[in-house]
Amino acid sequence: MTTDKRVARQDEQSPAAPADPKVILRPAVDIFENDHSICLFANLPGVPEGGLHLEVDDKTLTIQGDIEIEMPADMESLYADVRSTRYRRAFTLSSELDTAKIAATLKDGVLEVTIPKREEVLPRRIEITAG
Repeated sequence: MTTDKRVARQDEQSPAAPADPKVILRPAVDIFENDHSICLFANLPGVPEGGLHLEVDDKTLTIQGDIEIEMPADMESLYADVRSTRYRRAFTLSSELDTAKIAATLKDGVLEVTIPKREEVLPRRIEITAG
């Protein structure tokens, strides 16, 4: 678990994870924060845009991607380092993030997810007037 209260990883064995006997790859993820949002970068090599699924359910962000590996018809696999064709990662989001305004882009196998902070939690400058 991360120590950041805004985005916490969920263990893949948690009750929120589906019971799937297949091996699921956990993509490497970097998370950054600025004053206005959280940005999450997930490495999903081989996942096309159509094979990527991003979902928010309550406060859980789930990233799932399916790799399309095309094998020539006259060949069979003798050995494979990658035995799964599915990525999956889940994160619990804090209530200070605005999940209704999540934006995501996929470029060169890297998914970028931007989650803005709610307006009421953003820092604001208070003007002082002389009285």
